[in-house]
Amino acid sequence: MNSNKIQDFNGIILYTKNYRENDLLIKFLTDQFGKKMFLVRGAKKPRFKMRAAILPFTYGTYIGDLRVDKLSYIKTVKDIKHFNNISNDIILNAYSTYIMSLIDLAYPDDEPINDWYLNLIDGMNLINNGFDSQIITNIFEIQLLDAFGVAPNWLDCSICHRSDLNFDYSDAYGGLICSNHFSMDPHRYHLDQKTIYFLRLFSAINFKNIKNIKASQETKQKLRTTIDQIYENSVGVKPKSKNFIDQINDLSL
Repeated sequence: MNSNKIQDFNGIILYTKNYRENDLLIKFLTDQFGKKMFLVRGAKKPRFKMRAAILPFTYGTYIGDLRVDKLSYIKTVKDIKHFNNISNDIILNAYSTYIMSLIDLAYPDDEPINDWYLNLIDGMNLINNGFDSQIITNIFEIQLLDAFGVAPNWLDCSICHRSDLNFDYSDAYGGLICSNHFSMDPHRYHLDQKTIYFLRLFSAINFKNIKNIKASQETKQKLRTTIDQIYENSVGVKPKSKNFIDQINDLSL
């Protein structure tokens, strides 16, 4: 990208932030340039013409003045869509906000981040269309571990590389260990094989190929507890939006 260039870009709004009296800062995840911060002048004025284009959970094609290592500017919008069901449901809103926060924390600004723009669009579409929001969130959490520098081995035993025995998860060995080596880590997670199955599935599945994933409430609770433990022990970040999700889940128990 040139240091200063007006051009089209595809983006999804990660969050907005007040800036001065009438302006907004809006962070987009773009398809080509990764995460970029844009200044939108006059965005808080009552008759701002692009108001619909800068609402939360909006994505589409924008025209902007894109700058390297500086604030960029939105000029106009070409085509936008909204995740209306997410916007209108406090729980779907919470899960989606958390996913976006994780992506924002996992990657630096102004650097391409592979296929995460498409992954986010696909994941938000699934949530917006009624797919289980916790399951989609868990898939994002597992697949973002690599970006946080954790990169667990989900393929086979991290010690002997056997793949035909029961598994458990080990922080100490950075992923799965087989039953032959359970004694080598007294702090292993003691997971059941159904939970292990879903963790391995989540690590490899393509968002475009997700059609139907069903898990019992008991298994979903174990998945939530396990992934929280991995993040607490190995990642060490917890977006504020996760606290609200935890409160919702605690009330449902």
